[in-house]
Amino acid sequence: MRVGVIGATGAVGRELVEVLGRRRFPVTKLRLFASGRSAGTVLPTPFGDIAIEEFSQAAARDLDLALLAVSGDFAKAHAPGLVAAGVTVVDNSSAFRLDEDVPLVVPEVNGQALGEARLIANPNCTTAILVVALAPLHAAFGLKRVIVSTYQAASGAGAEGMAELERETRRVLVEGQPARAEVFAHPLAFNVIPHIDSFQPNAYTREEMKVVWETRKIMGLPELLISCTAIRIPTMRVHGESVTIETERPVTADAAREVLRRAAGVKLVDDVAKNLYPMPLTATGQDDVEAGRIRANPVFGDHGLDLFLCGDQLLKGAALNAVQIAERLPALAVPA
Repeated sequence: MRVGVIGATGAVGRELVEVLGRRRFPVTKLRLFASGRSAGTVLPTPFGDIAIEEFSQAAARDLDLALLAVSGDFAKAHAPGLVAAGVTVVDNSSAFRLDEDVPLVVPEVNGQALGEARLIANPNCTTAILVVALAPLHAAFGLKRVIVSTYQAASGAGAEGMAELERETRRVLVEGQPARAEVFAHPLAFNVIPHIDSFQPNAYTREEMKVVWETRKIMGLPELLISCTAIRIPTMRVHGESVTIETERPVTADAAREVLRRAAGVKLVDDVAKNLYPMPLTATGQDDVEAGRIRANPVFGDHGLDLFLCGDQLLKGAALNAVQIAERLPALAVPA
């Protein structure tokens, strides 16, 4: 396939290129697009050295597949034109996620929703990490309520957020100066910030509501009760999620472990006697979402469960999921 990565210089764009190579995606020609200031820069890739091109719809019209790692406004402006030109588009932004006629896909959960669509939305990173664990638990025990607290790395704010955390940590430790904030609402170094994205009229942030809206759509549960609190923490990459569920049918920790042990996209890391549980340190660079600290929730009795998840935001939360979607395209017919 003739594949284009649009937004190739950002954190997700770079991961997309690496994932395409690592998973041996059938690329006959790879093209990298970015803004005019990056045009001409040559990047080493698994497919050889490739010069970045300035994006235009005319330049990208001959692609078979476009992987978008751009803003929602950019996606809204250009994705429909690419689709009209015959390009299949997988969009990482939030632009089309809640559109009824655009499938929002996590392949392990609702790959069948892809159908013959030419425009497919990649979910929010936090949602993608969450649903790979929620879906098998729902299939086994049913879900009534889900309460999530997220611990989201600087990578969620892109390359600029990661650079700010590194720079400001050095400022504190090496220069003895207070940390500053440009990307984040407050300094992130040696801090946690319970604020990701804009606040909504209901006092939740848009990031928190994305988890609610997108989880319901992906899992086909429009009435599922979900509450989310999203917190930015000073780690470089990998999002952690503390999850409490109330189930429709009785559940035990051992039964839940067995379900998650067999679940696609999940790695069970749950042996507290050996201090084994999900952590950003161990989940970094890993395709699967780590699940652990699984225990009965005393509030909901035999219908409640607590667990902790860690997933690489740049992989399962973004680039990996986008490529997994592309692997399901009818033109490839790659088995699940």
